[in-house]
Amino acid sequence: MFKKILVANRGEIALRAIRECREMGIRSVAVFSDKDAAALFVKNADESYPLGDPEPNSSYLNIEKILGIAEKAQVEAIYPGYGFLAENPKFVEACEARGIVFIGPPSYSMHEAKPKHKSRDLMKKNGVPVSPGSDGAIDDASGMVKAFEVADGIGYPVIVKPSGAGGGIGMKVAKNKEELQAAMDYAKSLGSEAFGLPAFYIEKYITRAKHMEFQILADKKGNTVYVSDRECSVQRRYQKLIEEGPSPIMTPDLRERMGADAVKVARILKYVNALTVEFIYSMDNNEYYFNEVNTRLQVEHPITELLTGINLVKEQIRVAAGEELGYSQQDIKLRGWSIECRINAEDPFMNFMPAPAKLIAYNPPGGFGVRVDGGVYAGYAIPFEYDPLIAKLLSWGRNRNEAIETMKRALKEYQIEGVKTNIPFHIVALDNESFRKGDYTTHFVEEQGIVKKLRELKKAGVFT
Repeated sequence: MFKKILVANRGEIALRAIRECREMGIRSVAVFSDKDAAALFVKNADESYPLGDPEPNSSYLNIEKILGIAEKAQVEAIYPGYGFLAENPKFVEACEARGIVFIGPPSYSMHEAKPKHKSRDLMKKNGVPVSPGSDGAIDDASGMVKAFEVADGIGYPVIVKPSGAGGGIGMKVAKNKEELQAAMDYAKSLGSEAFGLPAFYIEKYITRAKHMEFQILADKKGNTVYVSDRECSVQRRYQKLIEEGPSPIMTPDLRERMGADAVKVARILKYVNALTVEFIYSMDNNEYYFNEVNTRLQVEHPITELLTGINLVKEQIRVAAGEELGYSQQDIKLRGWSIECRINAEDPFMNFMPAPAKLIAYNPPGGFGVRVDGGVYAGYAIPFEYDPLIAKLLSWGRNRNEAIETMKRALKEYQIEGVKTNIPFHIVALDNESFRKGDYTTHFVEEQGIVKKLRELKKAGVFT
């Protein structure tokens, strides 16, 4: 087992990793920007080193600076969390070249998984179901001409996806040729500027879709399992807000089929460590399609931990150190239901505009069935340079209704002053009839008029 690990991240996931290191008898090293000097993850680490300028490219995305600290601190491994450098194959290659273990997949697996059009083509070639769309990347004028032929063939609406992006960034839906042209121009421009990759691809847009994913663990001995399924359909601008597990529509047969395909994806990639395989499920034809892979742990991974009792962060560390999983697919049993609400510093009454500020008062909820993964405290200022996540609030219940009621109680108990949050959104969403029935899609927020309902309730004095 490792003796010392550097955590190349910030916020709640950095604090989580540091806590797991302590329980495993491993010394932890934190790196932090100037804006994070007073953060809890810095205070809890055994050692901490400054990165300086809070701008991400100068701090948490600066490969040479982070590796320089890793060598100075004489760490054996680096834990990436999610975001920043977690899915950057160049960072993994740099770690490999210096003899530092990257607690995640090898660089060749990342190269197979990205860009997104590459993994899509790879899965199609190997018999994993993918939605109808273009083959290969589109990055020039001739490809854009061909894209119109593809769109005519599969039928509108279609969705344009930048090959280098993730998390829904840059995706645009087109209902006709004019919108397709605009979407392709946007994807090419954004891809070039943000990711250095102008390529994109198009797929048939599934209008009544659920966003579902499978958590995979794979060790260096070839043992690969799917741990659980999760649904992440409650989104705004393709960014997840509420996740739950299992999915309300999941059946044993569907789980077995999707899980088998998720494991197949991992084996195609020759994957080691934690992987998330995302699927789009069509409510119209009851078919599912490969969407993309995330070569890291997901933000919503605690749902799986509550359902199975498996500590995914510790498993990542153990697998990276060469240990076997120690259990088979048959050993994994799901227990109850879990929901995660992302508590963000944003204004849901103003279309979820980021609202970073200083926390005047902060008192998270507790009680049976409640878990809070956070990294803030009263007096801490939420930086505007980074994602506005304050904490991940999770509930667990013996069934879905119990998990919902526990979450509603926890949301109303959550005390946050000085910062606007999306807690009102979560309260309204959980009371929505479609959500309660589990009959909701990725268009839930728009179709159910959640923001409009929020504004009406605020005007009526229900929310201040």
